[in-house]
Amino acid sequence: MTFTAINPTTGVVVGEYQTHDDAYVDAALATAHEAFIQWKKTPFAERSELMNRVAELLEGEIPVAAALMTSEMGKTFAAAKGEAAKCALTMRYYAEHAEGMLATEYVQTKASKSGIRHEPLGPLLAVMPWNFPLWQVIRVAVPNLMAGNPIVLKHSSSVPGCAHYVEQLFARAGFPRGLFTNLYLESSRIEMVIADPRIAAVTVTGGETAGRSVASIAGKHLKKCVLELGGSDPFIVGKSADLDHTVPLAVTARLQNNGQACICAKRFIVVRDVADEFIARFSAAMAAAPVGDPMDASTVLGPLANEAQLTTLSKQVAESIAQGAVATTGGTRAEGAGFFFPATVLVDVPDTAPASNEELFGPVAVVHVVDDLDEAIRYANDTPWGLSGSVWATDPEEIDQVIAGLDVGIVFANAMVASMNELPFGGVKASGYGRELGVAGVREFTNTKSFYIA
Repeated sequence: MTFTAINPTTGVVVGEYQTHDDAYVDAALATAHEAFIQWKKTPFAERSELMNRVAELLEGEIPVAAALMTSEMGKTFAAAKGEAAKCALTMRYYAEHAEGMLATEYVQTKASKSGIRHEPLGPLLAVMPWNFPLWQVIRVAVPNLMAGNPIVLKHSSSVPGCAHYVEQLFARAGFPRGLFTNLYLESSRIEMVIADPRIAAVTVTGGETAGRSVASIAGKHLKKCVLELGGSDPFIVGKSADLDHTVPLAVTARLQNNGQACICAKRFIVVRDVADEFIARFSAAMAAAPVGDPMDASTVLGPLANEAQLTTLSKQVAESIAQGAVATTGGTRAEGAGFFFPATVLVDVPDTAPASNEELFGPVAVVHVVDDLDEAIRYANDTPWGLSGSVWATDPEEIDQVIAGLDVGIVFANAMVASMNELPFGGVKASGYGRELGVAGVREFTNTKSFYIA
């Protein structure tokens, strides 16, 4: 079997990579375990030096890394360059801060000395998605490598070149063999790797089905896992919202990464006082977003990542419109080559329609009008997901009400939701559990070891 990368702009194959056989996987896991034995004893200063070196390499290759991402999953070249730069920034951040985040904490007890140590668990299996083919990997790998845990990557089959690139990046920077290993592995063989005693834990970013499957397997083998799954993020527009500020960012929040991000705003919940103006301005701005070749600097919206994504989204929108939803712009797939779907705004969506009940992983916004913020919060929470959300208001009381009321892991006010090195990232309910980034993320895959010296 081969892992094949298809350019979603043209539909042309751009790379093929052979699947690793069982013997290769076994050897890779052995090497990762051996690397862990040495790496966990390596001083933070040496870990930081290597991490800064890999950051320097990536910074010098941002256009190369970006072009690879664009060719394999279709994000705009500008967005891909931003993703690569963010990866390098994260490397430098944890090179500087990880030691302090993982420092021994001393706790006063009856002992002469007592406290808490944060020690690495061992090699981690990271099952990663295609939508941020470098960032999702780096977001997991960098804090955990600094914590002492080697990474074994099972990346999406549609971005095999990106998986190879990251593996080689760490190798070229001088990381010891086995600290970062890419495996070209079918999903049916993941259970074999999780079950292997040399794998200490597993982390998954992806869909709910994959998350439930991996969590079940990890539970069977008593191994910790972190799940960062889907979302249907609310974008709540309050009565006091500054629409001049809100509308342009509403478009960006929905169209970022061609609408294919777990933290994209997907449900635009607008109080009735400003609903008509918001819908009119938002629909016009979405319709005006330039669509085309993602390598073109003027393009805002490129193709969906693959034909399956396009087919699914087209069916979801068509069924929603058939049930009574109204498209104020867009609504049907684009003609011609590539996997393009136009920026779309749906209003008057029935509760039974797919657009009300399913995650729309593409550039389709659903606008729902409510009477007040209380209703907005109730509607926002009436979903299986709980990843993140945002509130748009100038009244501090409105902002505080939404932050306190949303059942999500992350809330931003008057700014798009984003993952940040300083803050933990993750959700609740069907959006998963556990955290990445921040102090909580660095410590997720460590042994919180108490000690007491009489």
